[in-house]
Amino acid sequence: MADPATQSPYISSSAGGGPSEPGTTPIPAGGRDCKGTSSQSCAVHDLIFWRDVKKTGFVFGTSLIVLLSLAAFSVISVVSYLILALLSVTISFRVYKSVIQAVQKSEEGHPFKAYLDLDITLSSEAFHNYVNDAMVHVNRALKLIIRLFLVEDLVDSLKLAVVMWLMTYVGAVFNGITLLILGELLIFGIPVVYEKYKTQIDHYVGIIRDQTKSIIAKIQAKLPGVVKKKPE
Repeated sequence: MADPATQSPYISSSAGGGPSEPGTTPIPAGGRDCKGTSSQSCAVHDLIFWRDVKKTGFVFGTSLIVLLSLAAFSVISVVSYLILALLSVTISFRVYKSVIQAVQKSEEGHPFKAYLDLDITLSSEAFHNYVNDAMVHVNRALKLIIRLFLVEDLVDSLKLAVVMWLMTYVGAVFNGITLLILGELLIFGIPVVYEKYKTQIDHYVGIIRDQTKSIIAKIQAKLPGVVKKKPE
């Protein structure tokens, strides 16, 4: 087994004891350089790794409150209350600014004028780009579904069967909203823990991955008619 410290591709130079190269930005341990990735992916990465605590806290808190509300009330009630809350804030602010302008006899104009003047129209080119990107993922998903249900690879289909069998027990204990709440807690919690204990986690994950590959290889060798995959 290799040294755990050598298995992590994103360990900062400070962890290895070497200085950073001139002209480069150090990458935090457990983090990831966003260079060469889309701005959306980089924004999501920064969000779940709590790079901006206020922004992440707002997104996490708001989404968690919405999910907890959906667990207690109907979707129609939650959406209605959210719209009422938003309208209460905007209308109150609009009336407040109008009163202030009337008292001070100023002509500042509409308080939301800067946002009203924003161009939010979606061009046909941008729409087609989004559709094309979505179609790539849809076609990939359809191809995967066909592979699994028509048993192109027996082991992969058996994996799906085992996962679905386990999900029947999960569904008996949790409903969809509960799973979404747990999923959000994991999404905003695991990356931070992984960033802090990356070396140790990578070490044990590597051990589990090796053991899993060994077991799958033994199963494939005993199953008749299984197409053996090329070693990675």
